[in-house]
Amino acid sequence: MTSDTAVVSAASAAGGEASCARGSRAAESGLWGLWAALLFGGFLFGVFAGDEGQRMPASTRLGSSAVLVVAAWGWLAAAWSTRAKPYSLGLAVGMTLGFVGDLFNWQGNTLGGIIAFGIGHISYIAAQVWANRAGNLTTSGRLLGAIVVWQLIGLVAWAFVVWPGTQATELRVPALPYSLLLAGTTGVAMGLALGDRRFWGLAAGAVLFLVSDFILAFRIFHGPFAMAGDAVWLSYGPGQMLIVYSVPSAVAALARKT
Repeated sequence: MTSDTAVVSAASAAGGEASCARGSRAAESGLWGLWAALLFGGFLFGVFAGDEGQRMPASTRLGSSAVLVVAAWGWLAAAWSTRAKPYSLGLAVGMTLGFVGDLFNWQGNTLGGIIAFGIGHISYIAAQVWANRAGNLTTSGRLLGAIVVWQLIGLVAWAFVVWPGTQATELRVPALPYSLLLAGTTGVAMGLALGDRRFWGLAAGAVLFLVSDFILAFRIFHGPFAMAGDAVWLSYGPGQMLIVYSVPSAVAALARKT
């Protein structure tokens, strides 16, 4: 009886993984194409606006982010019957809050953006930690080591980019825990990737997100520079995309941990 149950459980997990791959591939590929068209098309065909420091119009920037929100919830629906459901939920919530942060930044509300993105990254971290506990994907040493390294990177970047800035000085201190939080997301993602190579896409996405944040920080604390907005979005957009599209990797990784 126990053997039969194990067989059924393994078959169910494999079926869930296959269902996720078959049922969502076309739709998510279509959304990926739309996201790429909005983000890169906005850059290639946009008109440079010196006062905004970018080529991409707000409509294509925010539109690309909105598409990733739809993709994230679509991946959750696809992974609903798999063991990666909580992971997918965490990413969907995080991406949704990221879009809210984009709206805050578009309106010039930097503090609102920090709060929205910060809560979103807590959701990202929770999803990754849950996946590791559910699947034993990496060792404690690798995870802790990666977190420590990226916390140091975040601290050094804050010290060199944010602290010397002469603008928006009231945000310098709040920017430190926010920077360390984003670096924490990167550290956890890197720890997972060191234990399971299927999460290297997730790790790359987290790194790109962190890079985009410090490009944005340079613009906020030191003033605008040519194509600053495009530099932010050409790293931020692909970073968010890689995070959202890591769901199939989690489904595959967790399906074998029954």
